[in-house]
Order: sequence, then C-alpha cells, then structure tokens
Amino acid sequence: MRMRNIFAAALLAAHACLAQAEPIIMSFGEKIPPFVFPETDSGIELEVIGEALAYRGHQLQPRYFAFARVPMAFKAHQVDAAMTDLGEDLRPYGGFYGDPAVLYDNVLITLKERRLTIHSPADLRGLSVIAFQGAAKRYPDWLSGVQSAGQYFEQNNQELQVLTLDAGHYDVVLCDRNIYRYFALQVEREQHRPLKPVEYHAFVKLNPLNYRPIFRSEKIRDDFNAGLRHLKDNGRYQAIYAHYLQ
Repeated sequence: MRMRNIFAAALLAAHACLAQAEPIIMSFGEKIPPFVFPETDSGIELEVIGEALAYRGHQLQPRYFAFARVPMAFKAHQVDAAMTDLGEDLRPYGGFYGDPAVLYDNVLITLKERRLTIHSPADLRGLSVIAFQGAAKRYPDWLSGVQSAGQYFEQNNQELQVLTLDAGHYDVVLCDRNIYRYFALQVEREQHRPLKPVEYHAFVKLNPLNYRPIFRSEKIRDDFNAGLRHLKDNGRYQAIYAHYLQ
C-alpha cells in the first residue's frame, strides 16, 4: 500500500510539473551553422537549449531574426527568451541570464604556409581581414586600423570565408573555431579535396559569460540551468557537439 501511495504521489507530481510547463518562444539568429539551422530547427545551440528546457517539461519554439534583431525582439516583447544580448545588458528589460549554452570562441585564422604571427593589433597592419557581420563593433581595438586602411570586409556567408582564405584572396579570417571547422569539413566533402592547413590565433581571452541566453522568467531560467547541468553530467552535451563536428 505504501509503495502504491508513493507511485501515485510521483504521478501527481509529474502531472503538476507538466501543467506548469509552457512553450518558450526564443529568438535566434537566422543562420549560424553548425549552431542554428532554421530550415530544420536543428543545430548545436538549438538542440542544447531545446533539450535543456525539455528536462523540466518546457518546449522550445524558435523564432528566427537577422542576428542584430535577436535582442531587439526580446526588448519588444516579441519573444520569451533570446539566444544572446549582443553585448547589451537586457536585465533592465526584464531579462534573467542563464548559464552559457554554447561557447563562441572567435579567433584569427591564417594559412599555415604564410607563417604569420599575430599577437597585437599592430600585427594586422598591411593584412586584409574578412570577418562576420558586426565584428568591427565587437572588436574595435583590433579591427579599427585595418578598417581605416580599407583592408577590412564583413561577410555573413561564412562558407565564403573558408573558400576565400584557402584561395588566398584574404590574409586573415575572424571566425569562431567551430563554425570555421564545420564549413571547412563541408567544403572538403563537396569539393573532394583537402583544404590548406590553417593556424588559429587567439586574440582575446575567452569569457563564457559574454554569450548567454536570456529569459523573461526567472523560473524558466532556473529550469534551463538545471537541464543544462543534466546534459553535461550525462554526456549528452558532448554528443550533440560531436554529431555536428565530426
């Protein structure tokens, strides 16, 4: 009888949890392979956040925007959460910051055959740089010089960054390590040839707190954090990364 009561109590608790769960509408950038694929609602970031929310019964409903509009959609109350704040503190707009779901490790990438050394912004003098949209605003200390010299370009199609670096059209690519690796693998598969070896130059200290999801509900934020810890503890987090980057 006691076991039956315990089982009944567990069922009631589960139903209560599901009753409290709610769909979470979240703003994402419209195309950030391998982190976000809007056409299939998949990608590293979508799967990590979606599964972390599902841990306590919540359902992720992604909405896609131009990258610069991701935090704007949150401020306009178009969504319940945002994948990033793009450097703007969203706490005054009712935001509660979650733990980092993924890490974007932006680095400077050059062809190994060039044997370039990059330790300071001065080392970029005379070099052409191609980066993702908005990089100049994020890293003005590093990029304002090449921008003033007319040697700086932004391209949101990051597959083209890989191709143009390999072809020698630009000297330096500024890109996340995993995004570059993903597109390099894609190009090698599509063109049936190896790309030239590259070198990664870390130019800023990686700070995980620079890129965190924001939620309008403190409780949903706490549920997300609990789910994220669960994914890391049981190995699922690492498996999601491996699925997209092998």
